[in-house]
Amino acid sequence: MSKLGTNSKSAVARVQSEERANEIMQICEEKNWKVIVGIEPDKEEDISDIYKLLGYKVEKIKTIVRGEKVGRNEPCPCGNGSYL
Repeated sequence: MSKLGTNSKSAVARVQSEERANEIMQICEEKNWKVIVGIEPDKEEDISDIYKLLGYKVEKIKTIVRGEKVGRNEPCPCGNGSYL
């Protein structure tokens, strides 16, 4: 299996702007990594291959959504029937 960031297995990044693409390209050029950068303004950025090359642990990032604040005498929002 080829190593990520080489000629046989380029890293792939998807960004939303040309400025961001230039940032990614500059990082990869400094490290002598091969990368393919696509600019897709209507899609979510994905630079997970670059993070892997930098040695970061890459996990799927979850968005935390805050719900309504629950009062202390109200039922638990999880639906188990207990009170907070």
